[in-house]
Amino acid sequence: MKAIVCTAYGPPNVLQLLERETPTPKDNEVLVRVHATSVNAMDWRLFTMPLLMRRLIGRGWDKPKNGSCGADLAGIVEAVGPAVTKFRAGDAVFGIQIGAFAEYVCAPEDRLVSKPAHVSFEATAAVPVAALTALRGVREGKVTPGHKVLVNGSGGGVGTFSVQIAKAFGAEVTAVCSTRNQDVARSIGADHVLDYTREDPTRAGHRYDAIIAVNGYHSMLDYRRALNPNGICVVLGGAAGQLLQGALFAPVLNLIGNKKTRGVMGHPKHDELIALQQLLETGKIVPVIDRTYSLADVAAAVSYLIAGHSSGKVVITVR
Repeated sequence: MKAIVCTAYGPPNVLQLLERETPTPKDNEVLVRVHATSVNAMDWRLFTMPLLMRRLIGRGWDKPKNGSCGADLAGIVEAVGPAVTKFRAGDAVFGIQIGAFAEYVCAPEDRLVSKPAHVSFEATAAVPVAALTALRGVREGKVTPGHKVLVNGSGGGVGTFSVQIAKAFGAEVTAVCSTRNQDVARSIGADHVLDYTREDPTRAGHRYDAIIAVNGYHSMLDYRRALNPNGICVVLGGAAGQLLQGALFAPVLNLIGNKKTRGVMGHPKHDELIALQQLLETGKIVPVIDRTYSLADVAAAVSYLIAGHSSGKVVITVR
């Protein structure tokens, strides 16, 4: 089979399309013939990470120990291990598994769910990582009907899903994005749209029950100022400074007052994938796809994502 392999740390051109043996599923694994996948920030941050970080997460000093790339997948079950009970050959599935930038990938059955019949493979492949991150952000923000929610960085993959999932939870959503993404934000259900090039949402005088910080560069104090009493800010991404503050200062700030700052981490859970499946099935989330690339052009797709120009998701068509 053909697969994208990260051969070294560096710019996107270290990603090469190589021949690899088609994997064989273990007892609890499913072999999926990948039809589509998509690009996420985690896909390129893994091969641009600092030296110390490589050591901490066991990725190898000079080059990645495991060069497999990609995590989102949508495709058809080719074969199943003897312990698999949920799927059989021919089933259409989607889910999360490292190594999805390939023609075939093996995934544990609890990392997969059935693909809605009316949703294309490309649209389905745009969902797993970004929508799962958004779902966790909305849940961690304890969003309930009637809450006022600010999504900072609503134009990208996680941001577009955060807006839609917060709306599905019954919130009044304010989307913060660039000028060119305002129409997209409105089309996915945002009640209010702010242009961050013209207005700082943390200094506009509005208060929110939850802030989903998908992107941006604001300090934790800025976000706290824009929260209602008992409000929660969930940091999902953004500039390095924003992420660092979320990791280092949030625990200290959480000891002061009743406003909280949180982050989300952890492996995907099967019940989360089922929740995404239901949201997709019912049309409560509709993937926004910016561009589609071929498997051979993954490096170009990653370069486009790094440049920060995408509106929604960048999808890779494999088959």
